Amino acid sequence: MNQAYIVAAVRTATGKREGRLKGWHPADLGGEVLNALVDRSGIDPSVIDDVIVGCVTQAGEQTYAFARNVIFASKLPESVPGVTIDRQCGSSQQAVQFAAQAVMSGTQDVVIAAGVESMTRVPMFSNFSLHSKAGIGAGPFSQRIQERFGVKEFSQFAGAQMIAEKYGFDRDALDRFALKSHQLAAAATQAGAFDAEILPLSITNAAGVSELHKRDEGIRFDATLEGIGSLRTLTEGGVVTAANASQIADGAAGVLVVSERALKQYGLTPIARIVNLTVTAGDPVIMLEEPIPATRRALARAGMGIADIDLYEVNEAFAPVPLAWLQALEADPDKLNVNGGAIALGHPLGASGARLMTTMIHALRARGKRYGLQTMCEGGAVANVTILEAL
Repeated sequence: MNQAYIVAAVRTATGKREGRLKGWHPADLGGEVLNALVDRSGIDPSVIDDVIVGCVTQAGEQTYAFARNVIFASKLPESVPGVTIDRQCGSSQQAVQFAAQAVMSGTQDVVIAAGVESMTRVPMFSNFSLHSKAGIGAGPFSQRIQERFGVKEFSQFAGAQMIAEKYGFDRDALDRFALKSHQLAAAATQAGAFDAEILPLSITNAAGVSELHKRDEGIRFDATLEGIGSLRTLTEGGVVTAANASQIADGAAGVLVVSERALKQYGLTPIARIVNLTVTAGDPVIMLEEPIPATRRALARAGMGIADIDLYEVNEAFAPVPLAWLQALEADPDKLNVNGGAIALGHPLGASGARLMTTMIHALRARGKRYGLQTMCEGGAVANVTILEAL
């Protein structure tokens, strides 16, 4: 089988809802990432075979052949094709896996995998809430589906609470994990750990002055356990709150995936090699537990154990998810989300898969480590796992 390599990985700093990136059209956010990937790799943009863009809420400014609009907003020639995919929170991680599969199959040599989400300009759930506003259909969950699973709908919020109960996590454990996410992200920011991966963007601040946005906006540098603990739970008697869950955010990220032939032909320098691609699915009611069996399958297929992995990126959609993953895999908490996660950095849905991968690659290289494993819980009880080797 052909090998797939990553030669560039970049992301924007995330913006809070109605925050510093609210003035950026999502197509333009994505276009800037494509430009940066071309610039950083030095590749001729005309040789790019495809652009795969993950985006969850495909409505409004994030619709109508959105990946092509991202291309049109970049300096890539119009001859480069593009496609938009939705695997919920794992959309751009799946974009990477599709890109890698194309390269490994030998059908393509140079593919960009990216993700974009402006949760300010295209609010979460606005795509499938149209049925109630416009009177179109009955929503995504048919009566047959409801009867099969005994629920009116599949809720990630209910799933997070179910995981907390199943694995025995109380409110204090979740809040302490959230605090650590902010502390790690703050320390990484202050140490310049994100500088190499972040693409600065020009914005106009609240005072009307132009400046560069180059720091993740959601990090609470002064976070305290008391402050996090002051928020109300999402449900009466529950343990999940807005503070121990991921932040709504705006952002974009991407990686450039190429074949060994392209490395030689275009004089590119690899920064990572893709070792394993796995995707699995399970119970849609508890929904968010699937990264656990997916990781077990990925490790088995790669002939590796969890001790062989130097760093893990497990998306912090809700604090119970990475905590349950750590417990079930008997993994080392000191290797998990070492620069913080989505609780602090934000979770711009379709962009998060590529954001986590970008952060993981740069963290591995900065620490002189070899193997990284990334996984995410996703709507529909799907989970992607990607294992990389830093070069």
